[in-house]
Amino acid sequence: MKHSLALARGFAPALAPALGLAATLGAVLLASAGSATAQDKFPSREVRLIVPWNAGGSNDIAARVLAPILAENGVRIIVDNVPGGTGTIGMGRVASANPDGYTLGMGTSSTLSMIAQNKTPLRNDQFAGIARVSSDPLMLLVKTDGAKDIDAFIAQMKANPGKVTIGTPGSYNINHIFATMTAKSAGVDYVNVPYPGGAKVITDLAGGQIDAAVLKPSESIAQIKAGQVKPIAIFDNQRLTVFPDVPTMKEKGFDVFPYGPVVQMAYIVGPAKMPPDVRKTLIDAFRKSIQDPRFKTFAAENGVLVDDLTGDALDAEVNAVQKSLNAVATQVFKGAE
Repeated sequence: MKHSLALARGFAPALAPALGLAATLGAVLLASAGSATAQDKFPSREVRLIVPWNAGGSNDIAARVLAPILAENGVRIIVDNVPGGTGTIGMGRVASANPDGYTLGMGTSSTLSMIAQNKTPLRNDQFAGIARVSSDPLMLLVKTDGAKDIDAFIAQMKANPGKVTIGTPGSYNINHIFATMTAKSAGVDYVNVPYPGGAKVITDLAGGQIDAAVLKPSESIAQIKAGQVKPIAIFDNQRLTVFPDVPTMKEKGFDVFPYGPVVQMAYIVGPAKMPPDVRKTLIDAFRKSIQDPRFKTFAAENGVLVDDLTGDALDAEVNAVQKSLNAVATQVFKGAE
């Protein structure tokens, strides 16, 4: 034992420099690791926001208005338009993406309607809610030289059963529901003309390719101001501030909510199982950006309703809207191919 201790004491002076070097290297490595962690703090690069509709539609426009405001709040987004399947193709890519927060999507009630009818394998538990962007009352529009008002349009449908065309962005969604309920109010059939997004609907309506359209104010307001199309009815229980002279279907005596109220909304989600800190960072950035006066001004000017619904509360709202649509869509599209 004494011999071993003596050997240890003899080696100690020689080991000291090596131990010091090791300690120094350890400190450097720890510092480097800390630096890397700081550099990789979410988000360290652009976030891809999938808008599952064509460019130029209301959801696309809202996303692009939000983009520079989000950048000021620490999240740089790249808007990626992935249209098709009434929003299900783009949202499918979100559901299957790495839940690291770098792929988000803009969900809508239209896609919820597809889920309600089992026309997509998507389910709401595949997503984690971030923030609601907007709630959008829908309108019935015609070309400027078309029907004078909603009464005249209903008369037109009755005089031409099964021939009047109504364009909608997608099929089997809320727009389609309201188009169908308009025809039911007239007591006749009609022709639904689905498009991959609102931008194409409004273009064809202005060009006289279709007789009417069910759209949001935000995706038709430019053409309304240009005198190319006009709104003749609102699918809501109250008039819109931006179009105070346009009556609601309800006040004209047409019930478009016979199976319960439904709402068209757009909201940001990411894949399920995102890390809590990543989700919180995104919620904080989107909440601050949506509440920004610049976005609120855009919303007011375009007939868009904005609130402060985020995270788990948003998930609960989505599930509530889904439940309503499960009942409404089943009744409206009963027997549809």
